[in-house]
Amino acid sequence: MARTEDPRTAPPIRWGVLGAGRIAGSFADAVTRHTRAQLVAVGSRNRDRAERFATAHGIPTTHLGYGPLVEDPQVDAIYVATPHSEHLEHALLAIAAGKHVLVEKAFTRNAAEAEQVFAAAREAGVFVMEAMWTRFLPHVAALHQVIDAGEIGDVVNVSADHGQLMGFDPASRLFAPELAGGALLDLGVYPVSFAHDLLGVPDAVSAVGRLTETGVDGQVSIVLSYGERTQATLSTTLWARTPTAAHISGTEGYIEVEGPFYGPSSFRVTRLDGRVWTFDQPSAQGLQYEAAEVARRIEAGETQSPRMTWQGTLEVLRTLDEVRRQIGVVYPGE
Repeated sequence: MARTEDPRTAPPIRWGVLGAGRIAGSFADAVTRHTRAQLVAVGSRNRDRAERFATAHGIPTTHLGYGPLVEDPQVDAIYVATPHSEHLEHALLAIAAGKHVLVEKAFTRNAAEAEQVFAAAREAGVFVMEAMWTRFLPHVAALHQVIDAGEIGDVVNVSADHGQLMGFDPASRLFAPELAGGALLDLGVYPVSFAHDLLGVPDAVSAVGRLTETGVDGQVSIVLSYGERTQATLSTTLWARTPTAAHISGTEGYIEVEGPFYGPSSFRVTRLDGRVWTFDQPSAQGLQYEAAEVARRIEAGETQSPRMTWQGTLEVLRTLDEVRRQIGVVYPGE
């Protein structure tokens, strides 16, 4: 089975990190340890936070605010790691400065905002991608090979869950409507994007959910329908730690993906003819694969990744928009 390209073989580019939170720290670690790229600058609205982040990750330049970061001539690409509510503004800021952009998932609050970002990127001729790291991981590439080879026949069902036990805190971004909080955009985007990657755009979306005291979604169950018999059954919650596993069932067998399915993982293939085998390719961290993809596409002069296209991001967001419509979640300003 073919192996995913080593991220260290990707061209070295110079990153600027916009936002200095937890996920930005994970990205910085992965880039530093597993690629040839450089982290040359970080920007934050809090000077102390920016300086602590720079010290922790060996970044030479700090900026107070995001404008100076995106205008920094050292920087080739901007990694946007702010709350979902800020992604539109910050992506447009970077694009206006002529920078390539990697935007954390969920890409924006909704599909309409994503269309604004892609229109700006198209006009500026810069690379833009949603940071859906799962799509670039070795086990996901292997899953596609197994399915495309017909090892489990025709896919009939994809199931995936992502739940984390989060203590209620109305001040946390996860529970704040103004920051586009809730389980769906932070956690549920993973199973929805996973189903989209394997099955494409659903013919129908059905969702039920329960909201938190602050009005964001605390738990959601989703059924996506494709054609006459194929479905994806997906769930997300802020109220329990779930197995974060995925299963893909077909007419000739099934695949069990160990949790967390959205990070570097292994899977087991069980065929109806009795043959059983496993894929196990351990990988440290994982965010380096999406960073390497950005570097390769930029060097090639491309504005999109074929694994996470602009259209793919829009299709996932339209599904999330429909789920939110059905469960009654609206963010301020939408």
